[in-house]
Amino acid sequence: MRTITKTIVGSFLRKEAKSSGNTSTNGKSLFLHGNEIARHTANGIEVTNAGWSSNTTKERLNALPGVVIHQKDYRWYLNGFPWDGSWKLV
Repeated sequence: MRTITKTIVGSFLRKEAKSSGNTSTNGKSLFLHGNEIARHTANGIEVTNAGWSSNTTKERLNALPGVVIHQKDYRWYLNGFPWDGSWKLV
């Protein structure tokens, strides 16, 4: 896991604002290239790939607790189930 991922995701989980390179958090949401890819809700953390099936998006999301994303035959799976990248509570 990259240092930037550990740093920013850690800040997101602590609900602190932080920015580094192409990733940032305002404490409520996690952003990659300005696209919201995770957010705190009353029910927990929700994730999306924001339409970007990139390795960087996958790495940032995989750093979150309760998130395991893998890819097989160009298809993404979230926690073992096919996932189209739309918002999902984890």
